[in-house]
Amino acid sequence: MQPDPNIQSSNSNPPPGGAPPPLLPQPPRKPGFERTLSILLSLCLALFLCDAVLALADDSLILFFNSFGLTVIRGMVFCFAFVMAVVIYVMMGLTPMIPKRLLLPVALFTPVTALISLPLLIYHFDRFRTIGWVTSLCQVIFAFLILFWAQGGFKFRWPLVAENKLGARRFSRLNLSVFVLVNLFILLPAVIGYLAFCSALAVNHFSDGFLALRPGGLTVQVRKYVRADGKTIQLVPMSHIGDSHFYRELSESFPTNAIILMEGVTDDQNLLTNKITYQRMAKSLGLAEQENEFDPPGELVHADVDVSEFSAETINLLNLIMLFHAKGVNGQTLLNLTQYTPPPHFEKQLHDDLLTKRNRHLLEEIDSQLLESEDLIVPWGAAHIPEIAKEIQRAGFRLKETQEFTAIQFGSGRNKNKSAGEKRD
Repeated sequence: MQPDPNIQSSNSNPPPGGAPPPLLPQPPRKPGFERTLSILLSLCLALFLCDAVLALADDSLILFFNSFGLTVIRGMVFCFAFVMAVVIYVMMGLTPMIPKRLLLPVALFTPVTALISLPLLIYHFDRFRTIGWVTSLCQVIFAFLILFWAQGGFKFRWPLVAENKLGARRFSRLNLSVFVLVNLFILLPAVIGYLAFCSALAVNHFSDGFLALRPGGLTVQVRKYVRADGKTIQLVPMSHIGDSHFYRELSESFPTNAIILMEGVTDDQNLLTNKITYQRMAKSLGLAEQENEFDPPGELVHADVDVSEFSAETINLLNLIMLFHAKGVNGQTLLNLTQYTPPPHFEKQLHDDLLTKRNRHLLEEIDSQLLESEDLIVPWGAAHIPEIAKEIQRAGFRLKETQEFTAIQFGSGRNKNKSAGEKRD
């Protein structure tokens, strides 16, 4: 028997007063992937902003007051911000939900500004603090512009990157494929080429053209100078390690009747705990050591200083460096490195010991030998040669000719020297 549709069930009667039945409380909704991603992107942007403000404050203290009070804190925040930027950059390849127009500039700001700063640091290294301050100022301005864009104004709502800024798709094979291809075949080759270009600029600039970094290898330019009385000085920039052909061909180019002023710091008082050697480095790179291969003809005259003329701080550093060269990287050498703390303004003292004192002594030896010799050859480290060249030109010498040799050949090709034979009036 079917129930009468006109008769209502007692269970359907509304409660007194006509109010609907009370609803049971719903469990809170768990945050989804969108919410988590929004917070992660907001944290990346917040760290970038904090790093920018701390960087500007720290660089300002350093530039204007020579104070490093914020450097440690700045370094810690920078590490967190950089790691977060790398994570977000990788995630851009995994999910198209991340707004690239907003987060890609944040992720790439540090490496891009570092690459842009390289030529400035090469040609204006004496102003590196000013360059750092300008870079930090640009980061602050850039960070606030990104924040303004993300928030639609300076409202500072959390999360900084709202969920409505995210894309719809969580994964896209096309997005991942394009990301991988762009990084492997466009960005990576471009960065490598740019770094090679900057390296060539740096080598040429800091060596005053005596060294040149080229696709085929590292070349050195030997320059011959002559004075009005007919006396000559040949400056030969040397490399402590190189191809064995380089040392043999260079030795064969020297006249047998010349006086050769040799480089090499002595240690008569045994102040160095380890012998100065580059054997381990040469072996690991498949190259030869100058001490073993360079055997020029002529009369060899020692023209360098003794270790005892260096400061105690420089000697300690040399002992630490030579420990690495002698024993390589191990637990003990790393422990010694972490325990080493240079004194304030040590860079100036180190430069004075390793370059200024030795160059001064060499110039004195050149003046002494010129009283009796017609031809001098100076095969010294490339770092010393630019200053020596300037000083002998002040003494009346002029450049007569140049000749190039390949010190280190890149690739598997044979080492070939190139003689420019350029004569200049």
